[in-house]
Amino acid sequence: MKIFITGGDGMLGSNLVRELLTRGIELCVLIQYGRKVNTLDKLNLTKVEGDLLNYESLKAASKGVDAIIHIAANTSVWPSRNEIVKRVNIDGTRNIIRLAKELNVKKLIHVGTANSFGFGTSKNPGNETAEYIGHKYNLDYMDSKWEAQNFVIKAVNEGVPALTVNPTFLLGSNDYALNFGSFILAIYKKRLMGYPKGGRNFIYIKDAVNGIANALAKGRIGESYLIGNENLYYKDVFKKISSVLGLPAPQRAIPNSVLLAYGRFNSLKARIIDTKPVISYPLARIACDVHFYSAEKAIRELDLPQTPIENGIQECYYWLKSNGYIKIQNYYKNV
Repeated sequence: MKIFITGGDGMLGSNLVRELLTRGIELCVLIQYGRKVNTLDKLNLTKVEGDLLNYESLKAASKGVDAIIHIAANTSVWPSRNEIVKRVNIDGTRNIIRLAKELNVKKLIHVGTANSFGFGTSKNPGNETAEYIGHKYNLDYMDSKWEAQNFVIKAVNEGVPALTVNPTFLLGSNDYALNFGSFILAIYKKRLMGYPKGGRNFIYIKDAVNGIANALAKGRIGESYLIGNENLYYKDVFKKISSVLGLPAPQRAIPNSVLLAYGRFNSLKARIIDTKPVISYPLARIACDVHFYSAEKAIRELDLPQTPIENGIQECYYWLKSNGYIKIQNYYKNV
């Protein structure tokens, strides 16, 4: 089998590529024009330049493939309303659907986000039947990913053998964008005044790519699968990080009113001085909410592993050290 992958050079993509290569799958990875990356260096695959918004480049890059895994997306959340985010995530996905039709692929796997489904509580977590409620955050990233997913599911009625996988918050190696890595760095550098009252679902990156790779053979056409593991309040995940680092965890809860005011101030300041805020108002709102999900469907149908997230924390921490985000000499000094 030969697979065409978009977004294969990012955190999720570069881990997925390695998993697929261990399974003996031939890979062709789309790299955005002019993008300099080293996450795929020395791997036995084909790299081809192109652009999601240039259909002819996609067509030229994907000759002879049997399946498509579409990961690439614009994940920018600042500014919250952003035309290029919508174009890449919606029009880019439309081009991928068109490509799947023209190539008559055996399967199209669209990698969405868990936020395309309604979230829940620890007692009643969100699942694949929960309606989207992310509109309330006024983020084009969330809205566009939800809209793109709807196009993929509708394409099934047009004969496209498609399905979606929807990861929650990933942690592990190759975290160049410092997603979960920013939590580790904040605790390591003792920059946290406290913890938000909300929470999220977390999953170790190796588990996530295992489930997505399994979807090639086991995923049902027209279905969506939440790829997640542990539902944790920020208080609890920070405790886990602190335990791995051997450092004290934040002890005080930040009142929602304070966090929201801080987010409003940051957003206003960022607009005035034309910069990107660390925590914008929409992100502050998200941090106040409990984004809990159930991955039971993926566990049952895709054999999604459920490794304790401490493994992912350890891996992310070692990756940060080996890539210069954390000075090793300082580490020994502080623990």
